[in-house]
Amino acid sequence: MQKIILDTNVIVSAMISNSYPTKILFDLVLTKSVEVCLSIYILEEYIEVFNRDKFLKFPNFKSKSDVVLAKFKDLPTYYNRNIKIDLLTYASDNKFLEFASVSIADFLITGNTTHFILSKFENSKIVTPRNYWDNFRPKMSF
Repeated sequence: MQKIILDTNVIVSAMISNSYPTKILFDLVLTKSVEVCLSIYILEEYIEVFNRDKFLKFPNFKSKSDVVLAKFKDLPTYYNRNIKIDLLTYASDNKFLEFASVSIADFLITGNTTHFILSKFENSKIVTPRNYWDNFRPKMSF
């Protein structure tokens, strides 16, 4: 089973639009078709971002984020970050690379192509939601 890490912007996009992040979150993650890798640091970032006032203008954002957070308490595999990487210009994003290294995730999925200028870090491909969906997602059998 594929192991993926979802950058915070992917989860937010999934809850405010109907696009590739939505498909990834609802069709793959919440159906357990992929293994989501998570750490307490990333979960804390999700919670902080989901509670920003600017997202209140989107219909059902709060209820969707509550559902996602509840699922993320049981769904993902949690890993402890035990290394320090200082590679990206935007220091806050380095935690995702640290986590990719520790979890040995197959993919780090991000919509942030400005800060994530690498296409691969160690064993993890760094891809956009569209690239992941079109080229790498596990095919579902019906």
